[in-house]
Amino acid sequence: MEGRHSRWNSQPRPRDLLRKIREFTRAMVEDLSNGRSPEIFIDRFRNYCTNPDSNCYCSFDSPKGQEILTLRRASHVRRLDVFLRVLLIVQQLLQENKHGSKRDIYYMHPSIFSDQSVVDRAINDICILLHCSRHNLNVAFPVPIHVEEVKDIVSVARYILVVEKESVFQRLANDQFCNKNHCIVTTGRGYPDIPTRRFLGLLVDTLHLPIYCLVDCDPYGFDILSIYRFGSMQMAYDAKFLRVPEVLWLGAFPSDSDKYGLPQQCLLPLTVEDKRKTEAMLLRCYLQREAPPHWRLELQLMLERGVKFELEALSVHELNYLSEVYIPSKLQGGVHI
Repeated sequence: MEGRHSRWNSQPRPRDLLRKIREFTRAMVEDLSNGRSPEIFIDRFRNYCTNPDSNCYCSFDSPKGQEILTLRRASHVRRLDVFLRVLLIVQQLLQENKHGSKRDIYYMHPSIFSDQSVVDRAINDICILLHCSRHNLNVAFPVPIHVEEVKDIVSVARYILVVEKESVFQRLANDQFCNKNHCIVTTGRGYPDIPTRRFLGLLVDTLHLPIYCLVDCDPYGFDILSIYRFGSMQMAYDAKFLRVPEVLWLGAFPSDSDKYGLPQQCLLPLTVEDKRKTEAMLLRCYLQREAPPHWRLELQLMLERGVKFELEALSVHELNYLSEVYIPSKLQGGVHI
Protein backbone atom coordinates (compact mmCIF):
# COMPACT_ATOMS: atom_id res chain seq x y z
CA MET A 1 0.00 0.00 0.00
CA GLU A 2 1.18 3.48 -0.80
CA GLY A 3 2.34 5.15 2.41
CA ARG A 4 -0.12 7.75 3.57
CA HIS A 5 2.24 9.33 6.08
CA SER A 6 4.71 10.48 3.43
CA ARG A 7 1.90 11.82 1.30
CA TRP A 8 0.40 13.73 4.20
CA ASN A 9 3.74 15.14 5.26
CA SER A 10 4.41 16.31 1.72
CA GLN A 11 1.26 18.42 1.65
CA PRO A 12 1.72 22.21 1.36
CA ARG A 13 2.13 24.15 4.57
CA PRO A 14 -0.01 27.26 5.28
CA ARG A 15 2.79 29.62 4.22
CA ASP A 16 3.17 27.74 0.93
CA LEU A 17 -0.56 28.01 0.31
CA LEU A 18 -0.48 31.73 1.10
CA ARG A 19 2.36 32.15 -1.38
CA LYS A 20 0.33 30.37 -4.06
CA ILE A 21 -2.67 32.59 -3.34
CA ARG A 22 -0.51 35.72 -3.66
CA GLU A 23 0.94 34.53 -6.97
CA PHE A 24 -2.51 33.69 -8.29
CA THR A 25 -4.06 37.04 -7.34
CA ARG A 26 -1.03 38.96 -8.66
CA ALA A 27 -1.45 37.25 -12.03
CA MET A 28 -5.15 38.13 -12.07
CA VAL A 29 -4.44 41.79 -11.28
CA GLU A 30 -1.83 41.95 -14.05
CA ASP A 31 -4.29 40.53 -16.56
CA LEU A 32 -6.96 43.04 -15.59
CA SER A 33 -4.46 45.94 -15.64
CA ASN A 34 -3.50 45.00 -19.20
CA GLY A 35 -7.09 44.76 -20.36
CA ARG A 36 -7.10 40.96 -20.54
CA SER A 37 -9.76 38.71 -19.11
CA PRO A 38 -8.19 36.43 -16.48
CA GLU A 39 -8.40 32.73 -17.16
CA ILE A 40 -8.47 30.17 -14.36
CA PHE A 41 -7.58 26.62 -15.33
CA ILE A 42 -9.23 24.02 -13.09
CA ASP A 43 -8.08 20.43 -13.55
CA ARG A 44 -10.87 17.88 -13.50
CA PHE A 45 -10.46 14.47 -11.88
CA ARG A 46 -12.49 11.30 -11.75
CA ASN A 47 -11.91 8.01 -9.98
CA TYR A 48 -14.43 6.03 -11.99
CA CYS A 49 -16.50 6.21 -15.16
CA THR A 50 -19.83 4.63 -16.03
CA ASN A 51 -19.06 2.99 -19.33
CA PRO A 52 -17.46 -0.37 -18.56
CA ASP A 53 -17.59 -1.40 -22.24
CA SER A 54 -15.02 1.19 -23.28
CA ASN A 55 -11.30 1.31 -22.61
CA CYS A 56 -11.16 2.87 -19.17
CA TYR A 57 -8.25 4.98 -18.02
CA CYS A 58 -9.74 6.35 -14.81
CA SER A 59 -7.10 7.18 -12.25
CA PHE A 60 -7.39 9.35 -9.14
CA ASP A 61 -3.86 10.72 -9.44
CA SER A 62 -4.02 12.38 -12.85
CA PRO A 63 -6.43 14.99 -14.26
CA LYS A 64 -8.98 14.17 -16.96
CA GLY A 65 -9.07 17.48 -18.79
CA GLN A 66 -9.46 21.09 -17.69
CA GLU A 67 -12.20 23.59 -17.19
CA ILE A 68 -11.38 27.22 -18.02
CA LEU A 69 -13.17 29.93 -16.06
CA THR A 70 -13.16 33.34 -17.70
CA LEU A 71 -14.99 36.65 -17.44
CA ARG A 72 -15.68 36.45 -21.17
CA ARG A 73 -18.40 33.90 -20.45
CA ALA A 74 -21.46 35.31 -18.73
CA SER A 75 -22.17 31.97 -17.06
CA HIS A 76 -18.78 32.11 -15.33
CA VAL A 77 -19.05 35.62 -13.87
CA ARG A 78 -21.06 34.64 -10.79
CA ARG A 79 -18.98 31.53 -10.24
CA LEU A 80 -15.78 33.60 -10.33
CA ASP A 81 -17.30 36.08 -7.90
CA VAL A 82 -18.02 33.27 -5.43
CA PHE A 83 -14.62 31.69 -6.07
CA LEU A 84 -12.75 34.91 -5.23
CA ARG A 85 -14.86 35.65 -2.16
CA VAL A 86 -14.22 32.18 -0.76
CA LEU A 87 -10.53 32.42 -1.65
CA LEU A 88 -10.30 35.66 0.34
CA ILE A 89 -11.91 33.97 3.36
CA VAL A 90 -9.51 31.02 3.07
CA GLN A 91 -6.57 33.43 2.91
CA GLN A 92 -7.74 35.19 6.06
CA LEU A 93 -8.18 31.90 7.90
CA LEU A 94 -4.67 30.81 6.92
CA GLN A 95 -3.14 34.13 7.93
CA GLU A 96 -4.85 34.08 11.33
CA ASN A 97 -4.34 30.33 11.82
CA LYS A 98 -8.05 29.91 12.42
CA HIS A 99 -10.48 27.24 11.34
CA GLY A 100 -13.95 27.64 9.89
CA SER A 101 -16.46 25.13 8.63
CA LYS A 102 -17.94 25.21 5.16
CA ARG A 103 -21.17 26.26 6.83
CA ASP A 104 -19.36 29.14 8.57
CA ILE A 105 -18.14 30.35 5.19
CA TYR A 106 -21.63 30.16 3.71
CA TYR A 107 -23.04 32.36 6.48
CA MET A 108 -20.43 35.04 5.88
CA HIS A 109 -22.27 35.99 2.66
CA PRO A 110 -25.55 34.05 2.61
CA SER A 111 -27.35 36.48 0.31
CA ILE A 112 -24.54 36.22 -2.24
CA PHE A 113 -23.79 32.50 -2.00
CA SER A 114 -27.52 31.60 -1.89
CA ASP A 115 -26.81 27.87 -1.35
CA GLN A 116 -24.25 25.72 0.49
CA SER A 117 -23.44 23.77 -2.66
CA VAL A 118 -22.12 26.97 -4.26
CA VAL A 119 -19.55 27.31 -1.46
CA ASP A 120 -18.68 23.61 -1.58
CA ARG A 121 -17.93 23.85 -5.30
CA ALA A 122 -15.71 26.89 -4.80
CA ILE A 123 -13.75 25.14 -2.05
CA ASN A 124 -13.19 22.14 -4.31
CA ASP A 125 -12.01 24.42 -7.13
CA ILE A 126 -9.61 26.22 -4.79
CA CYS A 127 -8.15 22.93 -3.55
CA ILE A 128 -7.53 21.77 -7.10
CA LEU A 129 -6.07 25.12 -8.15
CA LEU A 130 -3.66 25.21 -5.19
CA HIS A 131 -2.79 21.51 -5.53
CA CYS A 132 -3.67 20.72 -1.96
CA SER A 133 -6.05 18.53 -0.03
CA ARG A 134 -9.09 20.13 1.49
CA HIS A 135 -7.76 19.48 4.99
CA ASN A 136 -4.83 21.82 4.31
CA LEU A 137 -7.19 24.77 4.05
CA ASN A 138 -8.27 26.03 7.45
CA VAL A 139 -11.73 24.62 6.89
CA ALA A 140 -12.99 22.50 9.76
CA PHE A 141 -15.33 19.53 9.56
CA PRO A 142 -17.83 17.89 11.94
CA VAL A 143 -15.13 15.67 13.47
CA PRO A 144 -12.32 18.11 14.37
CA ILE A 145 -9.47 15.67 14.11
CA HIS A 146 -6.06 16.69 12.75
CA VAL A 147 -4.61 13.38 11.66
CA GLU A 148 -1.08 14.71 11.33
CA GLU A 149 -1.07 15.45 15.08
CA VAL A 150 -2.09 11.93 16.13
CA LYS A 151 1.01 10.17 17.44
CA ASP A 152 1.99 6.93 19.17
CA ILE A 153 -1.09 4.87 18.36
CA VAL A 154 -1.05 1.59 20.27
CA SER A 155 -3.81 -1.01 20.32
CA VAL A 156 -4.46 -4.63 21.26
CA ALA A 157 -7.30 -4.80 18.76
CA ARG A 158 -7.44 -7.66 16.25
CA TYR A 159 -9.35 -5.77 13.58
CA ILE A 160 -11.19 -2.54 12.74
CA LEU A 161 -14.93 -2.51 12.08
CA VAL A 162 -16.56 0.45 10.32
CA VAL A 163 -20.34 0.61 10.62
CA GLU A 164 -22.54 2.74 8.45
CA LYS A 165 -24.63 4.51 11.03
CA GLU A 166 -24.95 5.69 14.60
CA SER A 167 -27.77 3.33 15.57
CA VAL A 168 -25.69 0.24 14.76
CA PHE A 169 -22.67 1.75 16.52
CA GLN A 170 -24.78 2.27 19.65
CA ARG A 171 -26.14 -1.27 19.43
CA LEU A 172 -22.60 -2.67 19.42
CA ALA A 173 -21.56 -0.31 22.23
CA ASN A 174 -24.49 -1.43 24.36
CA ASP A 175 -23.51 -5.06 23.75
CA GLN A 176 -19.88 -4.35 24.80
CA PHE A 177 -18.82 -5.63 21.40
CA CYS A 178 -15.36 -4.01 21.43
CA ASN A 179 -14.40 -5.41 24.81
CA LYS A 180 -15.65 -8.89 24.03
CA ASN A 181 -14.04 -9.08 20.58
CA HIS A 182 -10.90 -6.94 21.02
CA CYS A 183 -11.58 -4.64 18.08
CA ILE A 184 -11.95 -0.99 17.13
CA VAL A 185 -15.42 0.09 16.03
CA THR A 186 -16.09 3.42 14.37
CA THR A 187 -18.78 5.05 12.27
CA GLY A 188 -18.97 7.83 9.73
CA ARG A 189 -22.68 8.34 10.55
CA GLY A 190 -23.78 7.72 7.00
CA TYR A 191 -21.65 9.17 4.23
CA PRO A 192 -18.26 9.59 5.96
CA ASP A 193 -16.58 12.95 6.37
CA ILE A 194 -12.94 13.64 5.58
CA PRO A 195 -11.43 13.25 9.10
CA THR A 196 -13.15 9.87 9.52
CA ARG A 197 -11.71 8.53 6.26
CA ARG A 198 -8.24 9.90 6.92
CA PHE A 199 -8.18 8.60 10.47
CA LEU A 200 -9.13 5.12 9.25
CA GLY A 201 -6.24 5.26 6.82
CA LEU A 202 -3.91 6.24 9.63
CA LEU A 203 -5.14 3.35 11.79
CA VAL A 204 -4.60 0.83 8.98
CA ASP A 205 -1.14 2.17 8.18
CA THR A 206 -0.07 2.29 11.83
CA LEU A 207 -1.63 -0.85 13.27
CA HIS A 208 -1.63 -3.04 10.13
CA LEU A 209 -5.01 -4.48 11.05
CA PRO A 210 -7.67 -5.89 8.74
CA ILE A 211 -10.59 -3.48 8.28
CA TYR A 212 -14.19 -4.51 7.66
CA CYS A 213 -17.20 -2.44 6.69
CA LEU A 214 -20.79 -3.15 7.76
CA VAL A 215 -23.55 -1.31 5.89
CA ASP A 216 -27.26 -1.65 5.22
CA CYS A 217 -28.26 -3.90 2.35
CA ASP A 218 -29.42 -1.10 0.08
CA PRO A 219 -27.90 1.04 -2.70
CA TYR A 220 -26.87 3.77 -0.29
CA GLY A 221 -25.08 1.33 1.99
CA PHE A 222 -23.14 0.00 -0.99
CA ASP A 223 -22.32 3.55 -2.08
CA ILE A 224 -20.95 4.35 1.39
CA LEU A 225 -18.86 1.17 1.30
CA SER A 226 -17.48 2.22 -2.10
CA ILE A 227 -16.54 5.68 -0.84
CA TYR A 228 -14.48 4.15 1.97
CA ARG A 229 -12.64 1.85 -0.42
CA PHE A 230 -12.42 3.86 -3.65
CA GLY A 231 -13.15 7.47 -2.72
CA SER A 232 -15.94 9.76 -3.89
CA MET A 233 -16.40 11.29 -7.31
CA GLN A 234 -16.95 14.73 -5.78
CA MET A 235 -13.46 14.62 -4.28
CA ALA A 236 -11.78 12.47 -6.91
CA TYR A 237 -8.84 14.90 -6.94
CA ASP A 238 -8.16 13.94 -3.31
CA ALA A 239 -8.87 10.20 -3.53
CA LYS A 240 -5.28 9.14 -2.92
CA PHE A 241 -5.46 10.72 0.56
CA LEU A 242 -8.94 9.53 1.41
CA ARG A 243 -9.46 6.04 0.01
CA VAL A 244 -8.78 2.99 2.16
CA PRO A 245 -8.33 0.16 -0.37
CA GLU A 246 -7.89 -2.44 2.39
CA VAL A 247 -11.58 -2.18 3.35
CA LEU A 248 -13.45 -5.49 3.09
CA TRP A 249 -17.22 -5.77 2.82
CA LEU A 250 -18.49 -7.73 5.82
CA GLY A 251 -22.17 -7.25 5.08
CA ALA A 252 -25.00 -6.99 4.77
CA PHE A 253 -25.22 -8.91 1.49
CA PRO A 254 -28.52 -9.40 -0.37
CA SER A 255 -27.89 -13.15 -0.05
CA ASP A 256 -27.83 -12.78 3.76
CA SER A 257 -31.61 -12.46 3.90
CA ASP A 258 -31.90 -16.18 3.10
CA LYS A 259 -28.86 -17.34 5.03
CA TYR A 260 -29.93 -15.62 8.25
CA GLY A 261 -33.63 -16.29 7.89
CA LEU A 262 -35.07 -12.80 7.62
CA PRO A 263 -38.87 -12.97 7.36
CA GLN A 264 -40.58 -11.31 4.43
CA GLN A 265 -41.87 -8.41 6.52
CA CYS A 266 -38.27 -7.33 7.16
CA LEU A 267 -37.58 -6.91 3.45
CA LEU A 268 -38.47 -3.57 1.88
CA PRO A 269 -39.13 -3.09 -1.84
CA LEU A 270 -36.57 -1.12 -3.80
CA THR A 271 -37.95 2.25 -4.86
CA VAL A 272 -37.63 3.59 -8.39
CA GLU A 273 -34.76 5.76 -7.18
CA ASP A 274 -33.12 2.74 -5.51
CA LYS A 275 -33.23 0.81 -8.77
CA ARG A 276 -31.90 3.75 -10.75
CA LYS A 277 -29.02 4.20 -8.30
CA THR A 278 -28.19 0.47 -8.31
CA GLU A 279 -28.15 0.34 -12.10
CA ALA A 280 -25.86 3.37 -12.22
CA MET A 281 -23.46 1.84 -9.68
CA LEU A 282 -23.26 -1.38 -11.70
CA LEU A 283 -21.78 0.70 -14.51
CA ARG A 284 -18.92 2.06 -12.42
CA CYS A 285 -15.67 0.89 -13.87
CA TYR A 286 -14.07 -0.08 -10.55
CA LEU A 287 -16.61 -2.91 -10.26
CA GLN A 288 -14.93 -4.34 -13.35
CA ARG A 289 -11.33 -3.39 -12.59
CA GLU A 290 -10.69 -3.30 -8.84
CA ALA A 291 -13.59 -4.57 -6.74
CA PRO A 292 -13.86 -8.26 -5.83
CA PRO A 293 -16.13 -10.05 -8.35
CA HIS A 294 -18.65 -10.86 -5.64
CA TRP A 295 -19.41 -7.17 -5.14
CA ARG A 296 -20.99 -6.97 -8.56
CA LEU A 297 -22.84 -10.27 -8.13
CA GLU A 298 -24.38 -9.15 -4.84
CA LEU A 299 -25.41 -5.82 -6.32
CA GLN A 300 -27.02 -7.59 -9.26
CA LEU A 301 -28.82 -9.92 -6.85
CA MET A 302 -30.27 -6.93 -5.01
CA LEU A 303 -31.61 -5.58 -8.28
CA GLU A 304 -33.00 -8.95 -9.36
CA ARG A 305 -34.81 -9.55 -6.09
CA GLY A 306 -36.02 -5.97 -5.88
CA VAL A 307 -35.71 -5.81 -2.09
CA LYS A 308 -33.46 -4.26 0.55
CA PHE A 309 -33.10 -4.48 4.31
CA GLU A 310 -31.45 -2.65 7.18
CA LEU A 311 -28.95 -4.15 9.60
CA GLU A 312 -31.44 -3.56 12.40
CA ALA A 313 -33.74 -6.09 10.74
CA LEU A 314 -31.53 -8.81 12.24
CA SER A 315 -33.00 -7.88 15.62
CA VAL A 316 -36.08 -9.83 14.55
CA HIS A 317 -34.29 -12.86 16.00
CA GLU A 318 -33.07 -11.23 19.21
CA LEU A 319 -31.82 -7.80 20.18
CA ASN A 320 -28.13 -8.74 20.30
CA TYR A 321 -28.23 -11.00 17.22
CA LEU A 322 -26.02 -8.61 15.25
CA SER A 323 -23.20 -8.67 17.80
CA GLU A 324 -23.58 -12.22 19.12
CA VAL A 325 -24.35 -14.16 15.94
CA TYR A 326 -24.18 -12.23 12.67
CA ILE A 327 -20.79 -10.48 12.91
CA PRO A 328 -18.97 -13.39 14.62
CA SER A 329 -20.24 -15.85 11.99
CA LYS A 330 -19.07 -13.56 9.24
CA LEU A 331 -15.59 -13.23 10.70
CA GLN A 332 -15.15 -16.86 11.71
CA GLY A 333 -16.44 -18.16 8.39
CA GLY A 334 -14.40 -15.71 6.34
CA VAL A 335 -17.62 -14.42 4.80
CA HIS A 336 -16.37 -11.04 3.67
CA ILE A 337 -15.25 -9.67 0.32
